[in-house]
Amino acid sequence: MTRTLFPFARAHAGTFLATYLGDTAVADDLSRLRAENASDGEQGNEPPEWGDGSAAEVLVYVHWLMDRDRKSTGLKALQGRIWEQGYRNGALRGELYDDVPLALRRWRHEGRRIAIFSSGSVLAQQLLFRHSQAGDLTPLLDAHFDTTTGPKRESRSYRRIAEHLAAAPSAVLFVSDVTDELDAARAAGMETALAARDALPVQSSHRVVRSFDGLP
Repeated sequence: MTRTLFPFARAHAGTFLATYLGDTAVADDLSRLRAENASDGEQGNEPPEWGDGSAAEVLVYVHWLMDRDRKSTGLKALQGRIWEQGYRNGALRGELYDDVPLALRRWRHEGRRIAIFSSGSVLAQQLLFRHSQAGDLTPLLDAHFDTTTGPKRESRSYRRIAEHLAAAPSAVLFVSDVTDELDAARAAGMETALAARDALPVQSSHRVVRSFDGLP
């Protein structure tokens, strides 16, 4: 995602905004971005001026958010729409580690429920798994969660996810490569596992897995 999707969204954001700024489908995204811009100003973050919300002004703010790697809900939604076009025209394909589709199918066969919690929008998640190199994997997934559920580093977000799944937190295994997210999930009562793909030694209070083959 970092090496492919984010650069793609940045490169195509200007054209997308110039084309679809007045489209009702992106109105909610722009409303979120406008509110986030105002909040940034109130907090003294000195964001670019929104002004009349022209495509050029929105683009400057979008790039400002990207440069700061901000987990902006409005930005994530907009990126998802840009990626959707890329997937539809064949410019993008969902890239997953080879063990991921195998694990998803194994868990489904075993009757396990599978959900995704990502800083990427629900749409972005669905697109990636629908257009993966292993085919459409969306039928294997039961639920998707993004930052509209809450920040990924706050325990309340994970309690909300467990409630939505109608599961006790202790019955949920959360896997991530970000320790702060795992800490938050564990504080909510979930089981956790740190995904460490490289071969470097890792010291962690969380269980460490090198591939999804190592997960039950």
